[in-house]
Amino acid sequence: MRKGGKLETIASAASIALVLAAGEVGAAQCGNGAAGFEAWKDQFAGEARARGVSSNAVAALMSTHYSSATIAADRGQKSFRLSLDQFLAKRGGSAIVSRGRALKQSHAALFASIEQRYGVPPGPLLAIWGMETGFGSVRGNQSALSAVATLAYDCRRSAYFTDQLYAALTLVDRGIMSAGTRGSMHGEIGHTQFLPKNILNYGTGNLDNASNALNSTANFLRAHGWQPGAGYQPGQPNFGAIQAWNAASVYQQAIALLGQKIDGGEGGSRTR
Repeated sequence: MRKGGKLETIASAASIALVLAAGEVGAAQCGNGAAGFEAWKDQFAGEARARGVSSNAVAALMSTHYSSATIAADRGQKSFRLSLDQFLAKRGGSAIVSRGRALKQSHAALFASIEQRYGVPPGPLLAIWGMETGFGSVRGNQSALSAVATLAYDCRRSAYFTDQLYAALTLVDRGIMSAGTRGSMHGEIGHTQFLPKNILNYGTGNLDNASNALNSTANFLRAHGWQPGAGYQPGQPNFGAIQAWNAASVYQQAIALLGQKIDGGEGGSRTR
């Protein structure tokens, strides 16, 4: 019995290995150029159907195209290697502060409502809004779904963007995205540039509406540990939530510094 049990276990393990190997063979294979994209879409569509993705969402996937512009942008993010002063000069930091202060005053009721609900003051939200899209003026004109599909196919960050692509297909099912949705080079959409998975997790409405986008951004920061009334400069409790927003150190520092200037030098460390 003992010997037979061992053989049975080995046979069972071998069967599982064969199933896993078959799954790996059938998985959509990433690539590093446009040539394999259409074949990859066919493979990915088959996997998506097996996971229960609707025919409508699969049809949207099949309408996507390989975006060379997205790949070029993904490979060329040189500004993140600049010093903080250089980065702020390139991004127009002083203009963001000036416009941010004006918007803080003209939309005081909105920002008061957001801070009451999420605990996030206006400064970092306005800094993010200004940095991401120039306060909504430049939200991107790429096919968002094609951008995400291209990055899911591309081998550099395939796993990360495969998750984003499945999230995007869910959003298509829900009527939040479509094949025609426009966004930035990496597929982010709206005033503060949310990727599909963040829209699913933290979105509070149509992100092409500034109020919804700002509420969604505050919701994201709260979900990543924002503490009402605590500081958000490097080394302070809420800087970690800003770090969750963008992985680039210079970007994180820029949001904290611009937010502090917009908030009047308070840095978010107010007592209540």
